[in-house]
Amino acid sequence: MDIEILTSALILGLVTGFHCIGMCGPVAVALPLKKESRTSKISSAALYNIGRTVTYSAMGLFFGFFGQSFAMAGFQKWVSLTMGILMILYVIFPAVFKNHLNFDKYAFKYVGKLRFQLRKLFGKRTYSRLFLIGLLNGLLPCGPVYAALAGAIAAGGAISGSLFMFLFGIGTIPVMLSVSLLGSKISLKSKKKLSKLIPLTIILIGFLFIMRGLGLGIPFLSPPDKMLKPHKKEMMMHTQSSENIPQNYQQFF
Repeated sequence: MDIEILTSALILGLVTGFHCIGMCGPVAVALPLKKESRTSKISSAALYNIGRTVTYSAMGLFFGFFGQSFAMAGFQKWVSLTMGILMILYVIFPAVFKNHLNFDKYAFKYVGKLRFQLRKLFGKRTYSRLFLIGLLNGLLPCGPVYAALAGAIAAGGAISGSLFMFLFGIGTIPVMLSVSLLGSKISLKSKKKLSKLIPLTIILIGFLFIMRGLGLGIPFLSPPDKMLKPHKKEMMMHTQSSENIPQNYQQFF
């Protein structure tokens, strides 16, 4: 995968970290961290963040698989274009229709059940529970995560998609780790200013995917179409897995 795409995933995660202060900050502050020593406190907070990153990586693997299927069919440039446009529309759409549509009600039941499971894990201060809290927290609905998943699809492979989301998760850790250890010290005014960077970052990444899809031959920004093909390693893995299917089962595929 291009270094520009990997870097964009990391930057999107870093900027999203400030968004997480408002959305997941209360969870991060209330974590049942182990407080026997500074080391145990930091390691337990790190485990929570690793749990979130593992969930993001698994989601990237899942959604990247679909991107890989399209790439192997020769539609990689169109996937890149579509995902880039969707990322930009994600920023514009709520701004235009926010008074007409409300998607919160559709996710209310799901979020309620997920938060109920999270509350049950807050009873004991154990490393395993902190890791599980992180895993579940990664499943909470989040706009920037959806935008990152669009990037995972456009990455063109299951492994590439997982790596994209892994770097996105890593990018969120510095801010979230600070919130867990120090509490929310950032003023409301500062949060609003920093949150304004998120839409701009998503638009820039969307523009990058659109340029990659166009294949204009511009180094780093818009490489030729031949560079947008799925990675040989991932194609070989997919081909080998198909060849390993017993002959009497292949009639079903």
